Amino acid sequence: MIDLFDKCRDFVTAKQLIEAGIYPYFKEIESEQAPEVYINGRKFLMMGSNNYLGLANDPRMKKTAIEAVERFGTGCAGSRFLNGNTVLHSTLEKKLAAFKKREAALIYATGYQMNLGVVSSLVGKGDVAVVDKLDHASIFDGCKLAGAEIKRFKHNDIQDFERILKLIGPKRGKLVIVDGVFSMEGDIINLPEIAKVAKKYGARVMVDDAHATGILGKTGRGTCEYFGLGPKDVDVIVGTCSKCFASVGGFVAGDKDVIHYIQHTSRSMIFSAALPPSSVATISKAIDIIQAEPERIKKLWDNSNYLKEKFHAMGFNTGLTQTPIIPIIIGDNIKTFTLWNPAVPPNRALIRIAVMATHTREQLDKALSIFEDCAKKVIKKRALARHKTVTSNQ
Repeated sequence: MIDLFDKCRDFVTAKQLIEAGIYPYFKEIESEQAPEVYINGRKFLMMGSNNYLGLANDPRMKKTAIEAVERFGTGCAGSRFLNGNTVLHSTLEKKLAAFKKREAALIYATGYQMNLGVVSSLVGKGDVAVVDKLDHASIFDGCKLAGAEIKRFKHNDIQDFERILKLIGPKRGKLVIVDGVFSMEGDIINLPEIAKVAKKYGARVMVDDAHATGILGKTGRGTCEYFGLGPKDVDVIVGTCSKCFASVGGFVAGDKDVIHYIQHTSRSMIFSAALPPSSVATISKAIDIIQAEPERIKKLWDNSNYLKEKFHAMGFNTGLTQTPIIPIIIGDNIKTFTLWNPAVPPNRALIRIAVMATHTREQLDKALSIFEDCAKKVIKKRALARHKTVTSNQ
C-alpha cells in the first residue's frame, strides 16, 4: 500500500545542505529591511532585498502603518465582497490607477494571488495564454488555473513570439503575458515590439511591473512609461506591492470595464481576506513618497551602475541586465539552486544581487571587496583541484 507521505520522508536534499552548513534559505532576520541586517546576532550587508527605494524602514511608512492600525485595527476579518472593504482600499485603487495612468485599479492581498486571479479571470478554456519562457512562476500558475492553452515563446524573442501568434490563428482569444523586468536576469522586455505584433494578430497584452514599478521610467511608473507606451499599446498592467511600495499585496490596472469584470470573477480575491489596513495605508504612502522624491530613483540607478561597472572590472559575468537587479552568473548547476524547480534555466545558475537606493558607497565597496575575495578563493580552489586531478592521472 502506497503511503502519500513517503515522498516527504524521502526528500533529503535540503536536510543534507543544512547538515553541510550551506543551506541558503529561511534565514531568520532579526531587524528591519535595511542595507544592513542582523542574523543570529551578527551584522550582514543586505544585497538581496527587493526594498529597492529603501522605503520598508522609512519612518514615515512606519508612522502611517501605526495610524492605520489605530483607526482600522489589525485586520479586515473578511473578504472585500462582504465586510472587508474599507475606504482605504478604494482610495488606494484610485491612486494606483492615476499612478499607472489607467481608468481603474484593483488591489489584492498578495502579488501571487493577483496573478492567479487576473489571469484565470481573463483567459479560460478555448483561449490561449502566450507567455515568455522566463515569466514569473505565478503567471504560469495562473495560466494552469485558468485551464487555457499555454504557448511559450523564447525569451524576449520577437520572431518566435510572432511565429506562435501566427500558428494560433484569429479564431481564439489570446492574452500575451510578459514581465516588464525579469526578476533573475534583470533585463527588460521589448515591450514596443511585443505590443506591435500582438495588435497585428488581435491579441491583448498584460505586463507584470513587479520589478519595474518605482524603478523604470522618468517618474517610476514602470515599463510603459519607460518606453512611452499607453493604454492603446498595453491593455493590462499588474504588479506587486512588496518591492518599491515596501509592503505586501498585488494590483491590476486597466480599463474600467475590464477591472470591473475581474473584480467580480477573480476567485483569489473573492475568497481571500482583504489586505490589512496597515498595508493598504503604507502602499498609498509609498506612492506619495515616490512621486515627491524622484531623487530616490536616481540614487538607485547610480548605485546600480556603480556596482555593475566594478563587477565588470573584476571579470564577473552580469549577463544582459539593464536594471538594479544584477546577476552574477556562475553557470554550474549547484545543488543549492536545484531545490524544487530552479528559478533559472539549466547551466545558468547565478547569484542575484538587488541594490537599494539607501546603500552607501562605503557599503557597496565593502560588498565588492567580499565578492572579489570569494572569487579569488574559488579560482584558487578550482586550480588546486585541477592540479590534483592531473597529478593523480599521471
